[in-house]
Amino acid sequence: MFQDTFAAELATRIGSRVEVATDNNLIEGILSTVTADLVLVVEVNGGYGENTTLYLSIDAINFVRFPAAAA
Repeated sequence: MFQDTFAAELATRIGSRVEVATDNNLIEGILSTVTADLVLVVEVNGGYGENTTLYLSIDAINFVRFPAAAA
């Protein structure tokens, strides 16, 4: 039940800068897609290389943080 509520809240924040923590990683990027089971985060690098897309299981997420935008 909580998973559905969590996914619904994340879906309202698509396009936001996000930090997602799992047991082993801290992923920073743009929240791109949210489904009932998965979250897609696009890690944006500042250079000319390709961006990295990461699919995370909702079950694997420990916490999500939305950092304040720089002024």
